[in-house]
Amino acid sequence: MIAYRATADVPRELVQYLGRLLAAQRNAKGTRRDTRALTCFHQALLVLVWFRKGEDVTLLGAGFGISRATAYRYLAEGVTVLAAQAQDLHAALRRVADDGWSYVILDGKLFDCDRVAETTVSVKGDTIDAWYCGKHRDFGGNVQAIMRPDGLPVWTSEVMPGHLHDLTCAQVQGITAALNWAASELDLPTLADSGYEGAGQGVKVPIKQPTGRQQLAPDNRAYNRLLRGLRWQGERGFAILTGRWKTLRRTTASPRRISDIVAAALHLTHFEYKYLPQSR
Repeated sequence: MIAYRATADVPRELVQYLGRLLAAQRNAKGTRRDTRALTCFHQALLVLVWFRKGEDVTLLGAGFGISRATAYRYLAEGVTVLAAQAQDLHAALRRVADDGWSYVILDGKLFDCDRVAETTVSVKGDTIDAWYCGKHRDFGGNVQAIMRPDGLPVWTSEVMPGHLHDLTCAQVQGITAALNWAASELDLPTLADSGYEGAGQGVKVPIKQPTGRQQLAPDNRAYNRLLRGLRWQGERGFAILTGRWKTLRRTTASPRRISDIVAAALHLTHFEYKYLPQSR
């Protein structure tokens, strides 16, 4: 095995911040000093290199002088402490309203994962792969996200099997109920695509084209054009996460862990946006 020098383009302040979180966790667990293979700082660096570059865990661990099993354990600890910092949906919506934003954007994404053998029964009564998405023709987990008008994601949901529709995921997890509450109580409506039709009055979706040869009225066409012009930033929200943190592009861990990994990446992104505006 050949070793070489490499650089990770993550700010040192972020490494120190994650190191403090890991140190607090070790203290809470009663870990004795000098009993770990890596210090909190170097464990934080290991975690951030994995998030940023999506390195193979075996090779990444070898670069830090630890075994494959230890590297996986240290990565799991890092993901756990970062995901634990996530705020709930209602708190995130209140914060967006308090910051003066006039609306939020709802969107969903299928995060790729390895083939999963878990099956389920479809609405037609057929046995299907639970984590296979027919629309994308790939295995993955469905994660919903709320974005600010500038595209920055502020909240991500728990992962659900890829065969489920975006609207179903949003309803089962209570997202649509929270968004309708925000529209009525916080004057914070939500913009979404046509896949969320039926989500409630607080979620604004495009007006569908009438059947036959009928055309949409001019007012409805203008409404749809305005909605598209505002909602496109929602696509940017997921691009910020997957573009910055390459490990999100494909997950080899259990798909049930996708939501924790995405939530951890979201918290890292928020740290950079809040404390290091030059890294945007």
